[in-house]
Amino acid sequence: MTDTPTYVNPLRDPEDRRLPRIAGPCGMVLFGVTGDLARKKVMPAIYDLANRGLLPPGFSLVGFARRDWADQDFAQIVHDAVKTHSRTEFREEVWRQLSEGFRFVPGDFSDDMAFDQLRRTIEELDLVRGTGGNHAFYLSIPPKFFGDVVQQLEEHGLSEQRDGSWRRVVVEKPFGHDLESARELNDSLGRVFPPASVFRIDHYLGKETVQNILAMRFANAMFEPIWNSNYVDHVQITMAEDIGIGGRAGYYDGIGAARDVIQNHLLQLMALIAMEEPTDFRAESLRIEKQKVFESVTLPRRLDLTTARGQYTAGWSGGVKVAGFHDEEGIPQRSKTETFAAITLGIDNRRWAGVPFYLRHGKRLGRRVTEVAVVFKRAPHLPFHASATEELTQNTLVVRVQPDEGLTIRFGSKVPGTHLEIRDVTMDFAYGGSFTESSPEAYERLILDVLLGDPPLFPRHQEVELSWKILDPILDHWARQDQRSGKPDRYQAGTWGPPSADAMMARDGRTWRRP
Repeated sequence: MTDTPTYVNPLRDPEDRRLPRIAGPCGMVLFGVTGDLARKKVMPAIYDLANRGLLPPGFSLVGFARRDWADQDFAQIVHDAVKTHSRTEFREEVWRQLSEGFRFVPGDFSDDMAFDQLRRTIEELDLVRGTGGNHAFYLSIPPKFFGDVVQQLEEHGLSEQRDGSWRRVVVEKPFGHDLESARELNDSLGRVFPPASVFRIDHYLGKETVQNILAMRFANAMFEPIWNSNYVDHVQITMAEDIGIGGRAGYYDGIGAARDVIQNHLLQLMALIAMEEPTDFRAESLRIEKQKVFESVTLPRRLDLTTARGQYTAGWSGGVKVAGFHDEEGIPQRSKTETFAAITLGIDNRRWAGVPFYLRHGKRLGRRVTEVAVVFKRAPHLPFHASATEELTQNTLVVRVQPDEGLTIRFGSKVPGTHLEIRDVTMDFAYGGSFTESSPEAYERLILDVLLGDPPLFPRHQEVELSWKILDPILDHWARQDQRSGKPDRYQAGTWGPPSADAMMARDGRTWRRP
């Protein structure tokens, strides 16, 4: 006699990922409420989560800033931010319930009295809103203040986790400006919060299409058999922006394209493309596989031939005449900070040996686009006349991260007619045309993950330090070039980067994609 299989109703299965995940009793303290990030991303995302029913009824939001505001003034700031930037429709009943949990604490990061008031405010919210002692501290502030804030949190008992409650800290990039500073930052956070309570936000990892890389690779049998050096010629990872530095001169000068984007966004994308299949999708399993990729990365010997950098000059962008980098307000005429960076990396393991990964990022390029292009090798034999395939290029799979999220496959097909001619065609999948539900903003997913304590998309300190180990030799090489009176190449705004970037690819017999 065989046992009858037990039927598990998926609606009652707590592990069923199809069910919406709703945060338990909790609140958030937002430092830096006057900044663009808080107003344009964090506050609207919190409202959108509430509007979708994913926050607890008693959720609280405490603002902390050097402003002489009352609670209602802070509520008005959040209201204006939500009305302007939220993704979902504004509903008065949702807003009314959410705003009842708003509080504001005035003060600066060295003000002991302000942090005492913050402690009392949190204790009051635990009583009247039922937040249960569970609070996330979101540091939407410059990294140089991280250490000061977490030290104050510790000294005033705000980081202490009692009676099964939790306290977490959330920090935004940049995670240092080199390996040494990243380690110092990690040490200052680690002295107060355990590693599992530190959430480093890389908003690119919260984008729906980035997460779909994992689904595409590991939920489909058609991709993994050819996802290796036997079939892949090279991989191009591009984040192009058509905007300049805007009003960020104070931040951007001395940071540059490589530190700002390649060290975090693009290296994380590369890890997701290159990693081995994890045993499951828990945070630790994903982190192990990504870390293996970073540990296997190799740099070419000749960095002068395999990297490129540049600065944009005046030109046309979107039909508008725009200024060059050195004409931007706040940028010194002698600044050697790059606004374009391209690097070549290898991955020394069985799957990817011999396959170059080309990463590039630039401002004032031809258009705004972020994509990963996996370019396959040519067929070893083409039993066609040369004239029949003269317009045939390499098969390519392109993951479009933004702005038109989706997936494109380029392959050869016969042209209709009586003669045999083969040309490139594309097969396109677009999120907007395939799903009725719009994709949530990255910050919605990431903030909810913080409140749930589910960190699969947050890089841990090991990943941050390994990524700086990859980038630091390139930055040191460029610094030595600068000492020899070298300087970044120039490229006209609205083009696709400096000539040195094209030359870098041409040496390998390849060209950049023009999205």
